[in-house]
Amino acid sequence: MGSAEPNDARPFLPERPSLTALREAVQGCRGCHLWRGATQAVFGEGRKRARLMLIGEQPGDKEDLAGKPFVGPAGRELDRGLEAAGIDRADAYVTNVVKHFKFEERGRRRIHQTPRRFEIAACMPWLEEELRVVAPEAVVLLGSVAAKALLGSSFRVTRHRGELLDSDLAPILSATIHPSAILRAPDDAARSQERAAFAEDLRVVAQALGR
Repeated sequence: MGSAEPNDARPFLPERPSLTALREAVQGCRGCHLWRGATQAVFGEGRKRARLMLIGEQPGDKEDLAGKPFVGPAGRELDRGLEAAGIDRADAYVTNVVKHFKFEERGRRRIHQTPRRFEIAACMPWLEEELRVVAPEAVVLLGSVAAKALLGSSFRVTRHRGELLDSDLAPILSATIHPSAILRAPDDAARSQERAAFAEDLRVVAQALGR
């Protein structure tokens, strides 16, 4: 880890943080070592004044290459769940807690690695600015990494998924599984069950938003 990496993204934030300025500045972020292996930073995407923000863990292989969040297999599951819940993804803002892809190489494949606590903390200023600029009415945390990062290490998605939670993050807050968990289900029946449960969790938020 080089001396130019302070484990804090704040020195790299733009002076006037609009979404456009943040999206440009994040490409120069050297707040932690994860930039070294990644193709690029993957910033959030969506409407500036979106009522709904969806927050995942980090970009995956496809996202790292495309520079856009949730465009790989997990992204397709997210799209499917949103459609089932009556939510147009184009009306939402989609992002991740960590902006660079953390992985290990196995042959020609790049295998996702869960970011560590200090990597999450280093990257958090970017997400804090996204929340401040977009000011969503509702936030959905996708998966345990995002949920623990924003609600504390004791939070359990399995215990509270689909519930409306009290938090200063947004007037409406909920947590559910990361859509990649659907892909890891052992068989078609389990995947179908997970898809239905995921869509129902999103539907709770849609109803709270009055959709």
